Amino acid sequence: MKIAIAGGKGGTGKTTVALNLALSLEDAVLFDCDVEEPNCHLFLDLQLEPAGEVRVFYPRIDTEKCNLCGECSRLCQFNALVQLPAQILFLEDLCHSCGLCAMGCPQGAITEEKRLTGKIEKGTGEVDFYQGKLITGEAHASPVIEELKNKMTQEAINILDVPPGCNCASMTALEGVDFCVLVTEPTPFGFHDLKKSVEMLEDLNIPGAVVINRAGREPDKDTEDYCRTKKVPVLLRIPQDEQIARLYSKGIAFVKEKPEWKKKFLTMYSKIKELIK
Repeated sequence: MKIAIAGGKGGTGKTTVALNLALSLEDAVLFDCDVEEPNCHLFLDLQLEPAGEVRVFYPRIDTEKCNLCGECSRLCQFNALVQLPAQILFLEDLCHSCGLCAMGCPQGAITEEKRLTGKIEKGTGEVDFYQGKLITGEAHASPVIEELKNKMTQEAINILDVPPGCNCASMTALEGVDFCVLVTEPTPFGFHDLKKSVEMLEDLNIPGAVVINRAGREPDKDTEDYCRTKKVPVLLRIPQDEQIARLYSKGIAFVKEKPEWKKKFLTMYSKIKELIK
């Protein structure tokens, strides 16, 4: 099973929900897909070790074979190849590593090179854990997320901590999951981005539900009414709780200190299984 924990904006509590859910289950494997700034490992007492590298295509142009026909520039949808009077200019930061330029070059002047763009790390402790890390300066997170997801197995309960937003990285993480939990907060920004996230799940045809973090404030009503209208179940409400906040600031998942919450996350998982059926 593949369960994604996502949200429209950063800081709503995705990592909190992903961690505590994974720690409440016996057969869970936690994947930190927020490869630009992974932080799940800060809450887990484990030693990370290398589990793979991520290398992506980039074009190498043979100037002796290239006749400046410009076909590669016309094929590139990301404007990474620009035809100049005396050369084809390659803009590395714009390249999405699709390889179309190499396939479409009439002269066979473009060959495939590989460059390191990220790495995968793993650790074993209270929960099996994998994370991806995008190398500083690299622009595209999706190849690292795709490689990280290759570590998932059919036998495990795979919990994915998804990057915030409704962008390429988050959609790459969501592709192929069985269910998505959207974590929101009762603020105007949280409510606005929740609506965008629900629309994204509808477009991707992924079943989902909501967890309201820092619940118990007046704006809850807007979120509750919206979820009721959209027929999106609210699985769990995590209150604005000083003890939970203090535990988070110390890097402690709160199910470790508040065992009653482990039962609530187990109940949440049972509801997810029912909704998938």
